[in-house]
Amino acid sequence: MNCYTWLSLLLTLGQLQPCLPSMQNHNTHKMKQPSATLQRVKRGWVWSQFFVLEEQILTEPLCVGQLKSDSDKHDGTFKYILTGDGAGSIFTIDEYTGTIHVTQKLDREEKPFYTLRAQAINRNTQLPVEPESEFIIKVQDINDHEPKFLDGPYEATVPEMSPEGTSVIQVTATDGDDPAYGNSARLLYSILQGQPYFSVEPKTGVIRISSQMDRETKEQYFVIIQAKDMVGQMGGFSGTATVTINLSDINDNKPKFQQKFYYMNISEAAPAGSTIGKIMAEDSDIGENAAMNYVIEGDESLVFDIITNNETQEGIVILKERVDYESKRRYSVRAKAVNRQMDGRFMKEGPFEDTTIIKISVEDADEPPVFTSQNYVMEIAEGATNGSLVGAITARDPDNANSPIRYSIVHSTYLKRLFSINAHSGTIIITKLLDRETAAWHNITVTATETRNPEQISEVTVYVQVLDVNDHAPEFPKHYEIYVCENARSGQLIQTISAVDKDDSVEGHHFYFDLAREATNNSNFTVRDNQDNTAGILTAKNGFSRQEQFAFFLPVLIVDNGTPSLTSTNTLTVSVCDCDTEASAESCRFGAFMFSMGLSIETLVAVSACILIILVFFLAMLVLRQRRKQSLFPDKPEEFRENIVRYDDEGGGEEDTEAFDISALRTRTVMREHKSRRNITTEIQSLYRQSLQVGPDSAVFREFILEKLKEANTDPTVPPYDSLQTYAFEGTGSLAGSLSSLGSSMSDVDENYDYLTERGPDFKQLACMYDPIKSATD
Repeated sequence: MNCYTWLSLLLTLGQLQPCLPSMQNHNTHKMKQPSATLQRVKRGWVWSQFFVLEEQILTEPLCVGQLKSDSDKHDGTFKYILTGDGAGSIFTIDEYTGTIHVTQKLDREEKPFYTLRAQAINRNTQLPVEPESEFIIKVQDINDHEPKFLDGPYEATVPEMSPEGTSVIQVTATDGDDPAYGNSARLLYSILQGQPYFSVEPKTGVIRISSQMDRETKEQYFVIIQAKDMVGQMGGFSGTATVTINLSDINDNKPKFQQKFYYMNISEAAPAGSTIGKIMAEDSDIGENAAMNYVIEGDESLVFDIITNNETQEGIVILKERVDYESKRRYSVRAKAVNRQMDGRFMKEGPFEDTTIIKISVEDADEPPVFTSQNYVMEIAEGATNGSLVGAITARDPDNANSPIRYSIVHSTYLKRLFSINAHSGTIIITKLLDRETAAWHNITVTATETRNPEQISEVTVYVQVLDVNDHAPEFPKHYEIYVCENARSGQLIQTISAVDKDDSVEGHHFYFDLAREATNNSNFTVRDNQDNTAGILTAKNGFSRQEQFAFFLPVLIVDNGTPSLTSTNTLTVSVCDCDTEASAESCRFGAFMFSMGLSIETLVAVSACILIILVFFLAMLVLRQRRKQSLFPDKPEEFRENIVRYDDEGGGEEDTEAFDISALRTRTVMREHKSRRNITTEIQSLYRQSLQVGPDSAVFREFILEKLKEANTDPTVPPYDSLQTYAFEGTGSLAGSLSSLGSSMSDVDENYDYLTERGPDFKQLACMYDPIKSATD
């Protein structure tokens, strides 16, 4: 195969000639139409494009084309040079003739084209005789690659019973050949496996459903798709891919029971909620499409119920209410299973449900006695005599054996003392008087036991209400402390009273108040009934004398509205107080308390004096004992010098003016030597008058304090510890005023204590004690 097969040229003035082998006289008109062009630019050329077939096996270099300048005289002066992609290795050039050869097999998928540059120079001058020109050698594609499904294997899901033409998935194959040249990369799809259920579009690779499929018959299909190049023509390459197609479930099947009849047994002793048995309906669908609910139709749904087990899809039959063998021994229950999810496309095929019959037999059991009522409420009046009938209870054996019943009271020894029950008849009587005010209700637990089978026991509660009888008289709700002032006026309200009654009145309590018969002639107080279960105590005269009578006793009559009505007399104590307009009732209460204790004022003073004497005697004993303890260490006085400070001098009271020299407080010099006592009464009185003019802010007073402080800090004869001395003063500026009696010329005899009577009754007695003249007058 010569180079004329692969090279096409358009020759102009400057020419690119095909490879000219030795047979140069061959007719050039046999060559293909050229596709490469060369244009004249002065005396040069411009290359466009060459083609080289890929994957061609070479036994020797293959001629691609020839470069030739129209200036070349073929005398060897021209030299042709080739540069660019693959120049010198893949492509070579004969520098004398300009012939280009390819030396290696080329692969278009590895490199589709090569860009080279050609130049002609003068060998002698090494100068270019033609301008450098660039051209492209393109590797021409051949069909050397097979189609491949890079995303395979494929998997898709489509709902079962989908209509024909439903798209499932699209598969895509790729071909490494050049899609722009020939048919090497033009693919055609076909289905090799999966018919008649699936088909594929030849050009797009879209897989579609060809016929409806049922998941319950087959839920997975394996489809093989082929992609062939050369548009499916003979001699082309092909590739295959596997597509796994799953059918998803839809609710196209209804539930169906395995059996038309189910047989079950239940004991009459079984409690409500007991499990009787299980039923199950099958559904060919899966998941939510197979979920179902079980229901019971008809009146039997009041006795039985079905619960759906969502995991196993079983129906659990349970007892809703207890059954009785003696009443009904067999039940025929109609049960239904219904799909939860419905698909409207299949509703025309009928309802998605199924029914079955459950035959339930009731088994006999020895049952405990049954009371005629769940509980009993009985009444009896309080105060009823022993043996009085309260009521009766009744129980029976529900079994056919009809065993006799025995009754008894349990759980309370206290109740057994109050009530008794007849073991055979069930009548309840009282054995002790009942008091409603103690207990208004009694809860009795009564058992009924079968005599033939003592293990069969039932219990019932009997509520006994004790009815009220008016057997308690009204009384005061509390103890009243009533006070009246000596200066009280007639008709003055001094207290409001009320009453309580332990009995329970149906219409509500209503009390009536009045003075007792023995007090009707009492001219001191009256009782006013307020008609609202309260009454007021009013004075019936003006003024009371505490010296004449300290307290009054007022009997009050209270009547209730019971049947029959009861009456009680309650006594009020009214204490007389010595009050004025500002006095409070506290002093009155204190006097009343002493009166209630039977103590007079004189007795109280005497008792107080005795207590004071005993207290002084006790303090004296403590002082003597303390001095005895100090005398236990006579030989070691030095050891206690730092802790014991002893003062031996004592004064003579306010009249002793020699106990201290007050002038020392005013002097600026401190004298430590001993001074003899002297009479300084006149000096003290003078200093006292001066102190009245000295206030706490006086400079003299501050200077005196500082000097005493400095003296105490520097004196070596004082004990070795800090001593705080307080110097107070009286007179002008003092909060207490002058407390001294030095300037007073008034004696106790001249003192007038009348002002104490203005402070109240308590100070009035104190004034009498200190004023003998007034006391004698009183």
